[in-house]
Amino acid sequence: MYLQMTAPCLLGLEGLVSDELKLMGAEDVSAENGRVFFHGNENILARANINSRYSERILIVLDRFKAVTFEELFQGVKALPWSEFIGSTDTFPVKGYSINSALHSVPDCQKIIKKAVVESLKEDYNISWFEESGPVHQIQFSIMKDEVTVMLDTTGIGLHKRGYRPEANDAPIRETLAAALCCLSRLRHYHTLYDPFCGSGTILIEGAMMANNIAPGINRNFECDRWGFLPPGTWKQERERCHDLIKTDTDFAALGSDIDSHALELTLNNAKRARVDKFIRLEECDIRDFSPTTQKGTLVTNPPYGERMMDIREAERLYGIMGEKFVSKYGWSYGIISPDEKFEKVFGRKADKRRKLYNGMIKCQYYMYFK
Repeated sequence: MYLQMTAPCLLGLEGLVSDELKLMGAEDVSAENGRVFFHGNENILARANINSRYSERILIVLDRFKAVTFEELFQGVKALPWSEFIGSTDTFPVKGYSINSALHSVPDCQKIIKKAVVESLKEDYNISWFEESGPVHQIQFSIMKDEVTVMLDTTGIGLHKRGYRPEANDAPIRETLAAALCCLSRLRHYHTLYDPFCGSGTILIEGAMMANNIAPGINRNFECDRWGFLPPGTWKQERERCHDLIKTDTDFAALGSDIDSHALELTLNNAKRARVDKFIRLEECDIRDFSPTTQKGTLVTNPPYGERMMDIREAERLYGIMGEKFVSKYGWSYGIISPDEKFEKVFGRKADKRRKLYNGMIKCQYYMYFK
């Protein structure tokens, strides 16, 4: 079985997703805005779901075709081999979006696609009514400049939902973005990771998982587990592969601090769920008292934003303190994500590198200092 798939991601992470998919063995990897297309067999499908740190989900691409009328949309969808994926009692909701296209009404497109799938399944199963009581096969579509992409979501709950964070503090960073920040800061298994605004611990936990090569989806299930679509043993085989690749002899440590004791309690509980608590040490501490205890360090942090939790003046006061505390010296790097275009000025020095990223709907820059 050879499939075309796509991995949607936060804007700015397409390159990281492409690189990790290539390392997994995916073929024909190509990036577009907010998603990466690739090919592979059933093992690659399972592997991408279990291992991807930066993708939001993994979808099977059934077809891509042009449609400027509802009839073209209907016929294009009806022609697809739906019964190869969807059983006679399975559930198959439809959702999607349309951008810069003649078929701009999303509700109408949903209805047309649903009708086309029903008509296709009627012919194959020779039944007129679908009770939709079985496993969910979420059909997704995108229509961009009149090109229709029809997909099936294999993931279910988004890949950023690792399962270790049932409760979070205010304005938590998404797990996929936290992992990306660690990657962009070149975190390695012999590094000491610092986060002086650790909140519920997402950056520390993602860093620990990355440094020890622990697959982010190793302890969760996925929607297509229930389909009976993949050969028996595929998921078991891929999970065993993940366990074999875990590093067991690293020198990694993660040091987190926060002024909120409840946040530190959340971090510890989340780290235990992720089974990385042995790598993490925590301290209740104000940024004004930040005093690292190691000769070298990789600092990655998501400080409070004026747009969400504090007023901008208070956020910029913190940036100024950070500029004083995050001293330029050999063996240290600092990575700070912020939406404030004046960050470098308030922080006190120009970043060695900047990367435009989105934290939810907020456009940010990741400011990186490597010396």
